[in-house]
Amino acid sequence: MAQVDAAAGTADLIDGKAFAAGLRERIAQEVAGLDFKPGLAVVLVGEDPASQVYVGSKGRQTVEAGMASFEHRLPEDTSEAAVLDLVARLNDDPEVDGILVQLPLPKQIDSTAVINAIDPAKDVDGFHVINAGRLATGQPAMVPCTPLGCLMLLKDRLGDLSGLRAVVLGRSNIVGKPMAQLLLGQNCTVTLAHSRTKDLPGECGRADILVAAVGRPEMVKGDWIKPGATVIDVGINRLPPSAPPGEPGGKGRLVGDVDFEEAAKVAGAITPVPGGVGPMTIACLLANTLVAACRRRGLPEPELL
Repeated sequence: MAQVDAAAGTADLIDGKAFAAGLRERIAQEVAGLDFKPGLAVVLVGEDPASQVYVGSKGRQTVEAGMASFEHRLPEDTSEAAVLDLVARLNDDPEVDGILVQLPLPKQIDSTAVINAIDPAKDVDGFHVINAGRLATGQPAMVPCTPLGCLMLLKDRLGDLSGLRAVVLGRSNIVGKPMAQLLLGQNCTVTLAHSRTKDLPGECGRADILVAAVGRPEMVKGDWIKPGATVIDVGINRLPPSAPPGEPGGKGRLVGDVDFEEAAKVAGAITPVPGGVGPMTIACLLANTLVAACRRRGLPEPELL
């Protein structure tokens, strides 16, 4: 565990990039011992630049882990019916163990309809309503990648989480809700906070574990944090360039939902942005693909956590 620079404070830095690299190595070792190649199919509709980069990275890391990568890039004006037809074909394809439809989708396509058309056993994003229900009721499920990555970082840092007070800031279906369910499964006492929560700083200040996933740059200040708490910052926000109009200023710096400089003076450990939670998402996608492949064939699931 690296130490934050003294100028920033004394919190330990939770290195998600290093943890993710180790997780990918463990996945590759497990895959090498199989007599088949787990297959991940990724569907990208449109030309969103961020999604293009993300899908390219997923494909590259899938191959590096020894898995088969199937990319399906469709034009922006693709109809919902065409996407649903592709999903149905991937559901029936025996070489495909995991299906991921990159979000956001163009406005003519109902994201919920597409997600719920994916075979739940191949839903490696963990967004299908059946997987959400299984997670909520403590049954085996495909777990959304980002909260799964957060849980791995927390267990690596703290070990047994039982009895700890956790606050999840943000109630999205992608991060907040499944994160709360995972922490409940670890016997934490969980508060799911959001923009309508009364005395939000006070709620956060009682947390041994604070997971921030609200999408608001540097919203969580240092005085919101309980001394010694473990802070997981899921947010990734790009601030406007600091240079005046017309002058070179780059794209603006990336920040999380937590004011890192302030929080690092109070917290016991904290994830940076970038380099914290972000790298864990693709690593956990590969982990989910491996788990799905083993489940589909009745093989023991690998111990990756």
